[in-house]
Amino acid sequence: MFNDTIAAIATSPGSGAIAVIRLSGKESFNIVKKIFTPKKGKLEFKAYTIRFGTISSDNQVVDEVLISIFKSPNSYTGEDSVEISCHGSLFIQQKILNIVIKNGARLANPGEFTQRAYLNGKMDLSQAEAVADLIASESASAHKIAMQQMRGGFSSELQELRSRLLSFISLIELELDFSEEDVEFADRKALKNLISDIQKHISKLINSFELGNVIKNGIPVAIVGEPNVGKSTLLNVLLNEDKAIVSDIAGTTRDAVEDIISINGILFRLIDTAGIRNTNDVVESLGIERTMNKIKKADIVLLLIKAGDLDSKQKISEIKEKARGKHLIVLINKIDTVKNDVDDEFINNEKIQYIKISAKYKINIDKLNQLLIDTVNYSSLNKNDTILTNSRHVEALQKAYEASLRVSQGLETGISSDFLAQDIREILQYIGVITGEFTVDEVLGNIFANFCIGK
Repeated sequence: MFNDTIAAIATSPGSGAIAVIRLSGKESFNIVKKIFTPKKGKLEFKAYTIRFGTISSDNQVVDEVLISIFKSPNSYTGEDSVEISCHGSLFIQQKILNIVIKNGARLANPGEFTQRAYLNGKMDLSQAEAVADLIASESASAHKIAMQQMRGGFSSELQELRSRLLSFISLIELELDFSEEDVEFADRKALKNLISDIQKHISKLINSFELGNVIKNGIPVAIVGEPNVGKSTLLNVLLNEDKAIVSDIAGTTRDAVEDIISINGILFRLIDTAGIRNTNDVVESLGIERTMNKIKKADIVLLLIKAGDLDSKQKISEIKEKARGKHLIVLINKIDTVKNDVDDEFINNEKIQYIKISAKYKINIDKLNQLLIDTVNYSSLNKNDTILTNSRHVEALQKAYEASLRVSQGLETGISSDFLAQDIREILQYIGVITGEFTVDEVLGNIFANFCIGK
């Protein structure tokens, strides 16, 4: 337990209907007792109760508030805690916080409430990091992943791997005590099967990071094509707002215009790029150069081709080459203007996904939305598989996987028990790095420094 009591405003910065000031630490109740007067009855700190009353300072009432009481160890931090719900005036929030600090609390550091929860055993480190992801989640899918991790889904998988390994390493350690007698207590065949299972499990978790990363940060989608083909119109239609300038004048878009859209709980970062054409305009040329860079960085490339364009085959082939390794979708736009739009047989032979649309009249935009969703491995989300979004976790798992390969190689070559035990300990250590069983203060400082104050 900590000796001091911390306090902070736990709600978002700015004015609002209400705000919450949070206290945690052994002096929380004593501090509140000095400044809070209940409207009725005597102030008693019963767990899970809410009292209505006033906060006063220097015999002057500051605000009418509600206080919520949480007793150790059954609180978020594992300590005695109080949350003061007051009116959301900036003046009132700061005034109450100052009164609390004046009466014995100190201002909390970023993430210190969650850090205390971790250090007091209320959650492991991966769950604590999921709290920050939950706060930052901007889509249903990111929220779902963070909630699963915060509730211990990922931690449970790691603990299962760890417990299975511990039973084996204890037997191998026992062998070291009887090294002179050349005995084996650990079944090498069973250990080999276990390591194989662990490698498959870790590989699956590592591979999930690609999906988790794009879900967390948004899937970059580059909208490319010649000038005046309807790229900006499409962006505006998808966003349902006039984000980009639309004009009949070719080359209006000189730089990339970006915004985020959520489709079925998945974030997509749409990037409207400068039109691709041969030009002597220096500024436009820079915009086209940036378009090529955006194609390289995008996961999905939407190529717009004007219906009836006689050079559509060449343009599709050129972008297909530049977008190699990306998910390319050809959009035949302005189908409302012509009868014969493109050579379907050519596109089908090229094995490229395509849709015929009219961005101006919103024809088949729903099909485009569905096609964007289909590019995501949605089944992993629907099956509640563990999906990693944290690069620190992936790095630790990669090192654990490398150690497991050494165990496999050692079992094949008949390596001695002491070297085998060392590699198994490394696997356990890297798993422990994720959950916080093995960590250093510098790592903790970096993790919790990214939290907001009050959480």
